[in-house]
Amino acid sequence: MFYGALRQTVSVLARTLCRPTIEGRENIPEDGAVLLASNHLSFIDSVIIPLSVTQRRVRFLAKSDYFEGTGVKGRMTRTVFSSLGAMPVQRRDARGAMLSLEMMLERLNEGEACVIYPEGTRSRDGRLYRGRTGVALLAMESKAPVVPVAVAGTQDVQPVGASMPRPRPYSIRFGEPLDFSTGYDHLAPGKARREITDRIMDSIHALSGQERAKGYNSLGADV
Repeated sequence: MFYGALRQTVSVLARTLCRPTIEGRENIPEDGAVLLASNHLSFIDSVIIPLSVTQRRVRFLAKSDYFEGTGVKGRMTRTVFSSLGAMPVQRRDARGAMLSLEMMLERLNEGEACVIYPEGTRSRDGRLYRGRTGVALLAMESKAPVVPVAVAGTQDVQPVGASMPRPRPYSIRFGEPLDFSTGYDHLAPGKARREITDRIMDSIHALSGQERAKGYNSLGADV
């Protein structure tokens, strides 16, 4: 009930204040497991992407700090993130990060929709960074279709350091689903994950048109 009310309230505010442009929503299956792989420009991405997926609830990974705050603000943040479908991730702990991926895999195996940011963190300069292979691991293990996603303008809605969103236009483009359930058995697991991840990042780039960065993004910003 709380999720429905929160979704309705935030959706109305977003449409009224930001007037978003959303394309390709028909590429998202109405039911069954699906992995949404998106570029990442702003903290607000984890709110507006799930709200753009019709009536499906979308799970996503969020920095564990959002679940560990104290006081009124901490409780409010924890309630909102949990209600939106967030799952905590320990980004600086390899074991914690793997546990978070396992948690997301469980959700996919239960037929849920999940969103992941292969870059690992927000792009502070607007470029698209090399993808980390956790997205491929999820795709291969779950057999779920991967829908590439490109957000644009969200860095203006909530820039780095801003505590509240601003009324600025943004857009979201959902690409056609990618199937990685077969065709990679002949490759070593690490090579297969790398090839799948690179293909996903190429698909995101085709939607976003961002300048490509050669390396990985640092984990200095929020998930």
